[in-house]
Amino acid sequence: MSKKLLLGIIVVLLVTNIASLLFWNQEEKVVISENENAEINSREPVASIAGEEISYQDWMEGLRTAHGEKRLKTMIDRKVVNHLAEEENIEIDEKIIERDIAFLYTMQGVMTEEESAVEEARWRDDIIYRYQLEELLTRDTSIPEEELQNYYNRYGDQYNFSSSVQLSHILVNNFETAEKIVAELEEGASFHLLAREYSLDEETKNNGGYMGSIYTSSQFLPNSYETIALEMEDHSYSEPFRAENGVAVIYLHKKLPSIEFTYEEIKPYMESELALQEIGQTLTADPLWEQVEVEWIYGE
Repeated sequence: MSKKLLLGIIVVLLVTNIASLLFWNQEEKVVISENENAEINSREPVASIAGEEISYQDWMEGLRTAHGEKRLKTMIDRKVVNHLAEEENIEIDEKIIERDIAFLYTMQGVMTEEESAVEEARWRDDIIYRYQLEELLTRDTSIPEEELQNYYNRYGDQYNFSSSVQLSHILVNNFETAEKIVAELEEGASFHLLAREYSLDEETKNNGGYMGSIYTSSQFLPNSYETIALEMEDHSYSEPFRAENGVAVIYLHKKLPSIEFTYEEIKPYMESELALQEIGQTLTADPLWEQVEVEWIYGE
């Protein structure tokens, strides 16, 4: 890529993503949150503390000074890695992406279906970027086959993902109460609030019945819950069923299947990981910039 073309890309990024925040915005009404469609008047103060005002222009200048360089560098890093990955035809196996997304789900709290879709798209971009960056940084470093085989034999299981379910539940004494709960759910009632009202499980009721993400092999997942959950769709609730400690209604937030890798499937990613450790390279795109002759407003 020529210096002139890349500089053009950087200018477009700067104009479209940073300049819109700067004080030379002449519009009185400025959207500050697309999700909430919130607007402010750029000619009025954005805050007042004991009568002392903070202007919109001062706020924007503070944002530019504190975050402008960091944000622009992040955008350039993404463009550099994407450009080099396309040049070298570096593609990330979908199975790897799905495994990492599954791990991320187990670390999240409750999300709506819409929130899950947004987060998953963001995670996917981050995962692809990370693995492409890792491969680009280590492409000139090889790990002996014997060392890779030994490492896989010892640690190969850590690359697999065990099936899990993310659940909430409402536990009651009888089917009559459980059926009443389902009737309220069908009318649009909140599972979270119904759990707080009806559930007998003191450990989860105050959190809307949320049990967390539980591996299906875990002893903490009742057998009856696993059987029912595996037949359900994500973001749905069950009919009442007899559970170990009463009658339950469960809500399945997310069901994640097991993902296992053969040696050949995981080998390229394992090799990049070990190579990164061997050369003592941090996961940063800085060393790649010179390969596309980056020029930007903060320096060479």
